[in-house]
Amino acid sequence: MVEAVLIDLFDLPADLQNNIQGLLCERLKTLEKCSSIPAPFVYVMCCQRQGSEMSGEQESLLPALDGFQSLKKRLEVVRGLTTAAVLYTVKRSLDEKDLSSIKVILPTFRKEAMKVYIGYLFTAVYRFEFEDLQVASDCESLQIAEPWSEAQTLPIQDVALIQSDIQRYLESLPSLKGELTILRSSLIPDDIFLHGFTTRTGGISHIPTLSSCNLFSSSKRRDPQVVVKENLRRLAKAAGFNPEAFHRVKIDHANAVCIMGKTEPDSYDGIVTDQKDVTIAAPGADCIPVLFADPVRKACGAAHSGWKGTLLGVSMATVNAMVSEYGCHVKDILVVLGPSVGPCCYTLPRESAEGFHRIDPRCVRLFDSANPYVDIRRATRILLESGGIPPENIQDDSVTDHTQNITLCTACHPDKFYSHFRDGSNFGTQIGFISIRD
Repeated sequence: MVEAVLIDLFDLPADLQNNIQGLLCERLKTLEKCSSIPAPFVYVMCCQRQGSEMSGEQESLLPALDGFQSLKKRLEVVRGLTTAAVLYTVKRSLDEKDLSSIKVILPTFRKEAMKVYIGYLFTAVYRFEFEDLQVASDCESLQIAEPWSEAQTLPIQDVALIQSDIQRYLESLPSLKGELTILRSSLIPDDIFLHGFTTRTGGISHIPTLSSCNLFSSSKRRDPQVVVKENLRRLAKAAGFNPEAFHRVKIDHANAVCIMGKTEPDSYDGIVTDQKDVTIAAPGADCIPVLFADPVRKACGAAHSGWKGTLLGVSMATVNAMVSEYGCHVKDILVVLGPSVGPCCYTLPRESAEGFHRIDPRCVRLFDSANPYVDIRRATRILLESGGIPPENIQDDSVTDHTQNITLCTACHPDKFYSHFRDGSNFGTQIGFISIRD
């Protein structure tokens, strides 16, 4: 069922502007007649010329909007200087209403460009139907929609212009939830390494559970890659690294490690490098983003350690990769555990908690219950110490220094961090990142 209808009147040619009021009237009459109860939300896209409050297109169409009582509270004219500005404004409204099924009614000459815009600004969460903007005589004609083809027929230069339009608009948006904040550890020497852990402030992601500096995009979430890229650009500018030389792990919840400069595995939860021109990172939204630094050999690493990866030893696998690839000594490697879900909040089914109980019974609380509380940080520390990392080389603020405020519980601090455990499936993601200074 169509939840929203988007009528694209942006950039109409002169021969259509003269009769647009009639076209719009017919389309709205058909929508009103054919719609289910409640009626779909209707968005009318218009171009607003720079320096003017209302364009000629808007002046001609506004009389057509009167009298449609069933659509009145669900009809909105969205104006903007560019297609990117208007379409992203519509997206924000769709997201606020949690709408995903959209019919787009537009002139044929706009169709391929609109598909490209939608491909960049939306994800697979949304479902689109397309229909030509022409007078419909009955309900049946309205419901015949052309399937959206993924094929891209626009010239490469036109696609590049669309990308630039989107990028310029996103760069112009104000930061949400305050300034961008980076948490840094005093354990890692600042003169050798650039590093930090992000929080959720200072980005442009607007969806509540993703707001605002979400740094991960997937087909199952509403934040598109272009928004995450803009968040990363702002982070890179604030932190001082090159976003074009940025590499994050490809999560598999296992213990494979990527060696920068060698063949990249299809998936991996650890990454190491001794190159000075790259920044490596691991995400976390309850799972632990772990950073590794060897100031002697000048090598570093990052790992994503969820409960499965913790049990599989991803942190020690990352340490071992630094030892074997760069000649690091275990006693020289510094390890910082980033923001992650604490034992105060995190529970697992008893059969999953058994692995942590075997590492150390203190890693599990209420073990005999159906869903015991699990301490993945303690388990990570124990495995690292067993592998030869000195205890004083491991930073976990929950047990070492509460004034550091890095290893905070993500579930307990919704103002600072994202949490899958707390927020559900449409959750945001923060990261830990590290690079070697020149």
